[in-house]
Amino acid sequence: MPHRTELYEDPPSPCCPIVYSPDYNITFMGLEKLHPFDAGKWGKVINFLKEEKLIADDLIVQAREATDEDLLVVHTRRYLNKLKWSFVVATITEIPPVAFLPNFVVQRKVLKPLRTQTGGTIMAGKLAVDRGWAINVGGGFHHCSSDKGGGFCAYADITLAIKFLFERVQGVSKATIIDLDAHQGNGHERDFMDDHRVYIMDVYNRYIYPGDGFAKRAIKRKVELEWGTEDTEYLQKGIVKRDEVVFKAARRRRIPILMVTSGGYQKRTARIIADSILNLHNLGLIDKELATSGAENPKVEQMIRDSAKDLTNLSLQ
Repeated sequence: MPHRTELYEDPPSPCCPIVYSPDYNITFMGLEKLHPFDAGKWGKVINFLKEEKLIADDLIVQAREATDEDLLVVHTRRYLNKLKWSFVVATITEIPPVAFLPNFVVQRKVLKPLRTQTGGTIMAGKLAVDRGWAINVGGGFHHCSSDKGGGFCAYADITLAIKFLFERVQGVSKATIIDLDAHQGNGHERDFMDDHRVYIMDVYNRYIYPGDGFAKRAIKRKVELEWGTEDTEYLQKGIVKRDEVVFKAARRRRIPILMVTSGGYQKRTARIIADSILNLHNLGLIDKELATSGAENPKVEQMIRDSAKDLTNLSLQ
């Protein structure tokens, strides 16, 4: 019998299925600036969306922190105990000075924001099934698996969201991960290596971190990109369009879709994520209405083929 969790409690009905908490953002004595990842991008995304009048505080679903009991649905107790050592967290977040902080500070200032984002992804998974779509303005920790973190990813929120749905939501028997971050999503790939209920498509640069050959065996549709596309060009032309391609494919087939925001190594990342969400809204691909019933998993294979073709063409332009 699954444990009782607050993460699946229904939010107030007027809320849009966009999940966020101010607790997502990591700020502590400037240490967050020692890593190229923008650890405050999530709040910036929300501010941009507020400026454009897409959302307001009372329309956002407030993310809750994932508890140890929630995390143990996927993670081993041994792994969670490892996070009680500051040097382990320093290695995962790639911020060496974190190793010298007392662990209670690390828990509060570094891991709590990541646990809250993880809770947000789990919540958004349920919302996507209920409403047809959901966005967690955070999460996407795709380098973390059940027993190992890395690449700024301490909790396996993608695996958790899917496992929660499999265990707790009647009728959910298959899931598809479309990973469009520039880095290979080796964490969820390792977790779902032998799970035929999960279809993984991964589009990534083969020459950069993590280069996990073992994890690649779990990818059903692999798109390995070459060097050559300039960052500015890709950010301006690729990000907004790629999200549009995937949402169109899912919404057209009435397949519930959850979006997480994942990486953020550019100063303009927050603006681009906000622009992508605004574009989805302007095209009518996300709205406040409930989804029509009857999502059909058999159409996922065709959706993947169509999306893969469109995304590959997009990357080659």
